[in-house]
Amino acid sequence: MILSKARSSVSSHGGRSSVSAHGDRARSSHGQRSKPNVTALSRCLELRDYTGAIVLLNFKRQEASKPHETTLEWLGYCHFHHGEHDKALDLYRELLESPNAELDLHLYASACLFYMGLYQEAEEEALKCPESALQTRILFHCAHRMNDEEKLMKLHDKLGETVEDMLSLASIHYLRGHYQEATDIYKQQFAENREWLALNVYMALCYYNLDYHDVSLEVLNNYLQVYPDSALGVNLKACNNFKLYNGKVAEADIKALENACGGEIENELVRHNQVVFRNGEGALQVFPPVVDILPEARLNLAIYYLKSNQAEEAYEMIKSMEPSTPQEYILKAVTLAMYGQETGSAELLKHAHQLFQLVGTSASECDTIPGRQCMASCFFLLKQFDDAIIYLKSIKSYSVNSDEFNWNYGIAKAANGEFQEAEEILHMVCSERYRSSYMYIAWLCRCYIMNGKPRGAWEHYLQLEGSDYSFSLLLLIANDCYKSSQYLYAAKAFDILERIDECTDYWDGVRGACIGVFQNIIFGKEPKEHLGEIVSILRSASHPQVEYILRVMQKWAKDKGVIPYISV
Repeated sequence: MILSKARSSVSSHGGRSSVSAHGDRARSSHGQRSKPNVTALSRCLELRDYTGAIVLLNFKRQEASKPHETTLEWLGYCHFHHGEHDKALDLYRELLESPNAELDLHLYASACLFYMGLYQEAEEEALKCPESALQTRILFHCAHRMNDEEKLMKLHDKLGETVEDMLSLASIHYLRGHYQEATDIYKQQFAENREWLALNVYMALCYYNLDYHDVSLEVLNNYLQVYPDSALGVNLKACNNFKLYNGKVAEADIKALENACGGEIENELVRHNQVVFRNGEGALQVFPPVVDILPEARLNLAIYYLKSNQAEEAYEMIKSMEPSTPQEYILKAVTLAMYGQETGSAELLKHAHQLFQLVGTSASECDTIPGRQCMASCFFLLKQFDDAIIYLKSIKSYSVNSDEFNWNYGIAKAANGEFQEAEEILHMVCSERYRSSYMYIAWLCRCYIMNGKPRGAWEHYLQLEGSDYSFSLLLLIANDCYKSSQYLYAAKAFDILERIDECTDYWDGVRGACIGVFQNIIFGKEPKEHLGEIVSILRSASHPQVEYILRVMQKWAKDKGVIPYISV
């Protein structure tokens, strides 16, 4: 959903960065050289004002006929931390053209390539240097990104006990969804280095992903009390409040930050999350450009497509995704189920129910609401509605106001033959998107018919008359009414079907239903007024049997004195 690994250092104020391997250059190599003698530049760097620093360095670069290497290195550093990794890469490659270029520059170029998503190229660039702790960390992250488990474990064994190595390990734990292991490392580091307040942000991120939102807010507050204008910190606070409350509360957090900063925040992550808070408003403008930068953007774009009933587009977004968290498994399962139903693909539906089952039976999710929803979905796809209802019933009290829940629960009840309850539940669906869909109308009409209310189903047909679905609904009404001995509306439906398509089966339906109505009138099960309606239906038909049937009905009407209900 919401939180992403920032492209630049998470530590926007104070503390050391575990995200940026590039940070070593600032402390080691640059620590041995003198910065450009510009007080304003030093101030910009201390404030992490990389835009200002870039302006100053470019000015200094233009002043000199041949810029000093240090100027270019600091310019590369600032572009890197400003998230402009392509510009930083160009500068490092320019520096590498020098015959006396330091080999370490390959590592900085490698870090740029890594953040640009070019993991193979990043690995190759890093290997151009002698072995070092920074090289190990970069290769460690490249191995993770390329899913090379064997290489990952070898590099893991090469990590030491330094702060940088431990924070790098913690970040890999985080990226692999091992949030508790990451939290343990951050706690240990913070216990030894209380002044590194940014570690509170890392711990809060872990607690957020563990669904401990109250704890996440409490830990995060330690950082925000000192740095209240941290975009990442306020963003995380907003995400927690979104989970605990709603999008309006989350937006208020972002708005307060914008007011403090004097305008809209130019941050991809914040803009991304604002779209989520606004229930997808602006998704097509914000999500696509960052799908390869923020992992959540791809997932949220798929969710947007699903909510917009664009199953194929959602499928394209996640078909190659290898899920690693319960949420990702669920999203992939839902997408496969929706697209599989739309295309009639048994293979996709099978894959979907396997993913639902995997989440629903896992030790961590089996007793959670999402876990039980997954098991219900699994049994639903397998058409084992008894079992689906058991799971849905177990979470009913938590989902009574959810249209999605009532849709699934109502259809499961109807498919299981529990039509009275199904009708009541389906009436609880409020979303116009669901209520106007053919599937909803069809199941509701079936409930009406099976509950002895065929008129309600017929009124729905009249509202749909002339639409793409009217023929299908007529078939449903005709067959269901006939099976349940509600012959008048079966006769009406078969009559229209027979006029649309002169099929023998439809005429047989008209004839059988009309005779059924007549029989019910004879036994007092239907009012005599219905006799006139079926006679009118029969007279509009052009079959040789009509005359005989009408004579029998007219004779009975005359004998019983009910001629007013039938014109001779």
